[in-house]
This record gives sequence, structure tokens and C-alpha cells, in this order.
Amino acid sequence: MTNDAGHRIILVSDGTGETAAQMTKAAMVQFVNQNVYFTRYKNVRHESQIEAICDDAAVNRDLLIYTIVSPALRAFLVSKAREKSIPCVDLLGPILVGLASHFGYEPKSIAGLLHDVNESYFERIAAMEYTIAHDDGRDFTGLQKADLVILGISRTSKTPLSMYLSHQGWRVANIPLIQGFQVPKEVLEIDQRRVIGLTIDAQNLATIRRARLERLGQNQGGEYADPEKVNLEIEYANEIFRRNRRWPIFNVTGKALEETASEIIKLMASRRLTPPNTLENLLPSQLPTTAPLDGKKKTE
Repeated sequence: MTNDAGHRIILVSDGTGETAAQMTKAAMVQFVNQNVYFTRYKNVRHESQIEAICDDAAVNRDLLIYTIVSPALRAFLVSKAREKSIPCVDLLGPILVGLASHFGYEPKSIAGLLHDVNESYFERIAAMEYTIAHDDGRDFTGLQKADLVILGISRTSKTPLSMYLSHQGWRVANIPLIQGFQVPKEVLEIDQRRVIGLTIDAQNLATIRRARLERLGQNQGGEYADPEKVNLEIEYANEIFRRNRRWPIFNVTGKALEETASEIIKLMASRRLTPPNTLENLLPSQLPTTAPLDGKKKTE
């Protein structure tokens, strides 16, 4: 029996219900001539909720489609649906049973895990987008939203380090220190506990810059890689750091990105300034299966 509005499908989930909605819509493509509308019940965690939903569905014997991880709650829904002659489809139960049989152990049966994983994933995507937008002093607006602001002269690994941290969920802004230019006032207006500086050995920096010029096919005899000019730049940066003693300074000479990143994360964690969706704060089941970077790249 249907009402004048057409067939109603009731989606029931102990999470957001998005999985049930997407799977049902994908299946409905094969039934294009049907007049169908949906009612979604989400965050269903109690038998009393199931009873109310079944009472609603029983009026017109609407189809129930559900994604519920709790075996007990699924069984209760099936029992109530059978009692009231309500047709129902279990989208998640058979998959969980099949996986349990294959792996040899029972699932966690914790509701909402997929939503938590997705939320953390999109937070990390947002962190990467923020970091790209605030790379190399490109944008000084919104610095108050940064989890970390990195200062340093050219080729102290600001960008690679920022990107590495952003893949782990950090919103990072990096700003070059250029001789003759003052530190942007926006940097001095934010929480100074989130500002750090990078320094490097002068000889190592000159070597890195010469290698960069060689890769670009440019003349290596200019000021960019000149040891004297490099020393002046480092001294300029050190003078800024001396005037701002609240900024911790990290020497990146000869260090891999992970090593410097680990030191920074450890410091920020001691200050309780770690973002909530960084990889180190996720459950093991939420961690990505591949590293964001190879981690072998030295400062360059």
C-alpha cells in the first residue's frame, strides 16, 4: 500500500545515514519509473527509537533500509519489523558477518566510526589547503587560524616541512625572512607560542643553494649562493630570533624532515597546542596505510 505521494523508503542508521542513502540512491537508478521519497533516521542507538520508527513504517508498510553495526540492535529491528509485517533490507549486517568470518574475529560494533574517520580526513585536507594558501608568505590573513607559523630564510626547508606537517593535520603558515624587510606585523599579533624559527649552518646552506642553482641551470656565481651573502642572511635571521626569544629555534642542518617535524610536534604537544585531528591523535584504525611523504628528503 502506498500513499498519493508515492513510495516511501525509510533509512535507519546508528551514524549519519549517508552510507544507506548513497547505496539506496545508487540502486534506485535501476528503478527510474518509481515515485520514491526518503525519510532518514540517524544516530539510532536505542530500542525505543527502533520501536517508534517501526510504528511509523507500519502505517503504510514502508520499506526500511538500515545500516546498524550493533548485532543486538539489528536483531531487535528485524524482530519488530517481522512483528509488524514491515519489509526491511540490512545493508551492513551481511558484510560485517562476512568480514568477521574471513578475518576470524568479531567487528568492534562501535557506531559512528566511519563518520569519525571521514571528519578527520576532511580536516587534514583542509589543513593541506590552508598550508598551500599560506606558503612562502603568500597570504598573511588568517594567521590566527594557523596551528604553526614557521619563519626562516630561503632554503631552510620551510615549505617541505610545512607540507609534511599539513599531511598530518597541521595548518601551517611559513614566512620567509628577507634581509631589509621587517617581520610582518600579523605574526606579532598572534599567539607567540605557535611561532617557530628555522636556522641552518652557513656552509651547508651555501651548498644547498648552489645545488639548486645547478638544477635550474643558472649561474652559480651570484649572491644567492655566495658564502658571505649567506652568512649575512643567517646573521640577519639570528638577530630577529634574538629579539623574539619566545620563538623556539630549530636547526635543520643535515636533518630529515621527520626529525625536525618530530621535535616540533613534541614541543607543541608539551604546550598542549596539538590540533585534534593530527595523525598522532587518531585511533590506529583511522591511520592512513601509506606515509604522506617518503621521509628521506634532507633539507634543501
